[in-house]
Amino acid sequence: MIIVAAAIIQRDQHILLTKRPANVHLANLWEFPGGKVEPGESLEAALRQELREELDIEANVIDEFYSTTHHYPSKSVELHFFNCIIVSGEPRAIEVAEFRWVKRADLHAYEFPEADRELIELLARPHSSM
Repeated sequence: MIIVAAAIIQRDQHILLTKRPANVHLANLWEFPGGKVEPGESLEAALRQELREELDIEANVIDEFYSTTHHYPSKSVELHFFNCIIVSGEPRAIEVAEFRWVKRADLHAYEFPEADRELIELLARPHSSM
């Protein structure tokens, strides 16, 4: 089981998305920034580290918004999505193909990994509270 921590970062009614590089599992799909949690590492520490490495930002992890487990044919993932706020820096695409700020209502226009489907439905609802 691969454990992943990911960030839900909002700014001006938009959510920050990143695009997976072409040379990785689930290539070129959009996702929430974050990554694998190493053994012995807390979810929050792993997430802050991934945000520094992928986007060159420092963020505060506020709380866990949603979690799920998904089984792909080749691997299983346990995903933890956290509300976060940027406290330092502006996002830059370092270890991601690109990033975008997307309106919640427009999330359905992007192709995400299957494991993110329920979260996308939740976030795209007009009156979803975060």
